[in-house]
Amino acid sequence: MKLGLQRKGAALKGVVVGALVTGALSVGTAWADVTVTVDGSDPYQGFMNVFELPINGGAFVFGSPWGTADLTAVFAGNTLTLGPNTIGDPDPFWYIGGGGPGAAGNKIMEANMYVEQTGPLAGQMVTLVGTVTSNTLTSAHVARAFIRDFAPDFSSAVDAFITLPASGDFTVSLNTINDPARHVQYGFQMTGVNVWITDVAPYGTVVIDPLSPTPTVDTSWGRLKSLYR
Repeated sequence: MKLGLQRKGAALKGVVVGALVTGALSVGTAWADVTVTVDGSDPYQGFMNVFELPINGGAFVFGSPWGTADLTAVFAGNTLTLGPNTIGDPDPFWYIGGGGPGAAGNKIMEANMYVEQTGPLAGQMVTLVGTVTSNTLTSAHVARAFIRDFAPDFSSAVDAFITLPASGDFTVSLNTINDPARHVQYGFQMTGVNVWITDVAPYGTVVIDPLSPTPTVDTSWGRLKSLYR
C-alpha cells in the first residue's frame, strides 16, 4: 500500500445534485457537475496513515483501513465532529515513555474519513461543500476537506485539498479523469499527534454541517436514479 492511499469502498448516497440534473435536462451540455455535501447516511470509510514524529524523522510507518469511530470521527444526524486521534494502547510505540494521563503522543496520525465511488464520478467536476460551525483545534492538528482521484491500482492520485476554516462555508473541487476504473473519494482528513483519551479536550474539535449550494436539487441517490426511469 502506497503512502496516503485508501482502498475502494461502497456506493454513493445522499448526493446533492446541482448542475448534474440541469445538464442532463439541457441541450448541448457536455460536462456534468456533481456537488456533494456532508450526509450521515452516506457510506463513509476510514483509513489511517501513521508517521513518526518530525523529531524522529517523520517517516511513514504504515497505513491501513480503520473504523470511522477509531478515527475520532462521529456523526450525529448529518453533523460530523472530528477530533484528534486517541490510541488506547499504552505501548511506548504510541506514547513517549508509555501511555497514560499526561503522556505525550509518539506518532503523527493522518485520519481519512471519506466516501468512495469507482466509475460514476469519473470525468466530472466533483465539488464537496459544507459549513464549519465550530473549529477549536490547536496548532497540533490540521483538518482538511479533500477530493481524490486514484488510479485503478491506487498507485497514484490527483487531488484537491483545502484546510477547513475557523468557521463558515467551504468548497473544494476537482475535475476527475474520464476513466471508469478510477476511484474517486471525497471527505475529510485530520492530521496531528495522537493524544491520550483523558487529555484530548484541550486539543479541540471541528464540527461540520451540510451546505446546500444554490441552485440545487437536493435529493437522494435513489431519487436521482428515478429521474431517468
